[in-house]
Amino acid sequence: MSTLVIASGNAGKLREIGRILAPFGIEAVPQSAFNVPDCPEPHVTFVENCLAKARHASRVSGLPALADDSGLCVDALGGAPGVQSARYAGEPKSDVRNNAKLIADLKDVPERRAHYTCVMVYVRHPDDPEPVIAEGHWHGEIIDTPRGDHGFGYDPYFLVPQFGQTGAELDEDSKNSVSHRGQALRDLVSKLKALGRIG
Repeated sequence: MSTLVIASGNAGKLREIGRILAPFGIEAVPQSAFNVPDCPEPHVTFVENCLAKARHASRVSGLPALADDSGLCVDALGGAPGVQSARYAGEPKSDVRNNAKLIADLKDVPERRAHYTCVMVYVRHPDDPEPVIAEGHWHGEIIDTPRGDHGFGYDPYFLVPQFGQTGAELDEDSKNSVSHRGQALRDLVSKLKALGRIG
């Protein structure tokens, strides 16, 4: 396995995934390079959406595929925005409007615990009966005033207590060492190595 189709068009996700997979000799190629159209994500769980995206990208490209489904889950909002994180404020997708809605929904709410969840699914082919599934969680809390210029999505509002910084204030290496996506990718790589699918 040298080329892996990434079932995403999110530049931030692609950059983070590519950096972690590169040392294993894996070229992470976005699905757009193979003219893979976006896959519907009708499910209410990360893992179901992720599996659908991986199979779809593999089917169209004819290559092994990796999908990522992730989002912010806020305790006080019953886990919302969850799988709707990218579209929390509706279409078209907008980080600015999503963040504004999040802060408005948490107005006068003292409990701000939240976590990012990331599920990753790797399939060898579209009908792979043994998809490799990995997961990661990144815990923090939501603040009212954005901080930092890095990251994307809800990162400027996501305070990481262990660093005293938001996800958008952390440099890429620090973020990848603790983030939900970094955790899920390391879990995935460990499982793929154990299965002999990567060196």
